[in-house]
Amino acid sequence: MRLKLISCEVFCREIYKELLESPNTVFPVFTQKMSHVNPAEMRDFIQHEINNTECFDYILLGYGLCGNAINEIYAKDIPLVIPRAHDCCTILLGSKETYKTHFAHRPSCRWTSGGYMESGDMSLRENESHIYYCTNFSYKELVEKYGEENALFIIESLTPKDNDENKVIYIQTPPYESINYKEKAEKEALNKGCEFELIDGDIRLLHMLINGIWPEEEFLIVPPGYRVEAVYDQDQVIKAVPDLKADA
Repeated sequence: MRLKLISCEVFCREIYKELLESPNTVFPVFTQKMSHVNPAEMRDFIQHEINNTECFDYILLGYGLCGNAINEIYAKDIPLVIPRAHDCCTILLGSKETYKTHFAHRPSCRWTSGGYMESGDMSLRENESHIYYCTNFSYKELVEKYGEENALFIIESLTPKDNDENKVIYIQTPPYESINYKEKAEKEALNKGCEFELIDGDIRLLHMLINGIWPEEEFLIVPPGYRVEAVYDQDQVIKAVPDLKADA
């Protein structure tokens, strides 16, 4: 198959490893990591790439829901394939089930990975899954709807409390096993007075995405004329619905 891949650069090494071994012809385009902090801009970039793509069988998106940046993305002429994941943590762990095993009981735990540390800094990610599991609105949307003070109260009320707020998890995937990011992350975590935990990642979702293995329970295929709609649960995550603008 001839595929175009639009992905966050946080998966850059994992993706290139898979591309070397894939029988498919894949053309990758990367967005800068942490682009999801401006979800509207990220969504516009991805949609622009989709709208200006021709002569491919599918367009692959290497993202989770990512702060709602993928919500409302639509397929123009080529079907889209997207992992059913809230964010890159699930993708780095290899499945929604593995994510639940490690994070469902400690939603406030911070984490990082080799891809986030490529710049030379320990870039800690805040776990924001409670926003998706507990309400249909992002923090920004809650502020716009209820005001900042009320939005903070809602998020605090809906966020389960745990005892891992001072723990840092490093998710290690195969491309980074020979690089000392794990040691650096542990040292910096301890210097900050945090506990450190290593979790072995799994790039099976990226392998499946690139190699055309797309079971419905793990990937959403969005046909032309349809758009992505967030579900905000722990299993389906996203669904495809008719894009009314396409009919206009």
